Amino acid sequence: MTSTPAALFDVDGTLLDTVYLHTLAWWEALRQYDRPVPAARCHRAVGMGADQLLDHLLGQDGDREDDAAITAAHDALYARFWPAIRPLPGAAALLRACAERGWQVVLASSAGERELAVLRRALDADDVITAVTSADDVTATKPAPDLVRVALDRAGSDPEHAVFVGDTVWDVTAAGRAGVACIAVQSGGFAAQELRGAGAAEVHRDTAELLAGLDRSLLGRPGG
Repeated sequence: MTSTPAALFDVDGTLLDTVYLHTLAWWEALRQYDRPVPAARCHRAVGMGADQLLDHLLGQDGDREDDAAITAAHDALYARFWPAIRPLPGAAALLRACAERGWQVVLASSAGERELAVLRRALDADDVITAVTSADDVTATKPAPDLVRVALDRAGSDPEHAVFVGDTVWDVTAAGRAGVACIAVQSGGFAAQELRGAGAAEVHRDTAELLAGLDRSLLGRPGG
């Protein structure tokens, strides 16, 4: 069976400027339930889904009975920012440029379905998006490879004919575990050295810089 070339995109921090909004929401939600975590640590965990993030921040051995309530508090706090969410520079244009080159464009997000719908409206690029995945599609989110594998399946692609674009070491790790080459952008706040250390094949400042150099990147042309 022929594999379809697929460009897989993380959403938060890669296509939309939401990382620090999530950071504030997690910081406040944890504080409300007497689980204070410095904002810097919250930021470094953004990019994981809630299932992985709370394990990472709180450990697996402590009192975790409030996890569902903390997650719900984060979701409510983050929802206050929804009207202010905006795409990062060049994000929608990058998706359209990839589609024009023959890539199937797939969103592979750790967000839930309701939140993802808000993000898609803000991005305003549904005309070129072939498929989407969300946290509701898997039992383990990034850095587990499950979301990447589901995205590949929905695109009808295999790892050798796909490229993943993300902004965190969790994205790079998830792509690597799924056998997919990863392009990283620094708009989530991770340094180039960290992203390359996690296995990123390319690092760009943001989607605008990636778009400007698209012909020289892994996304220059399918199979290229």
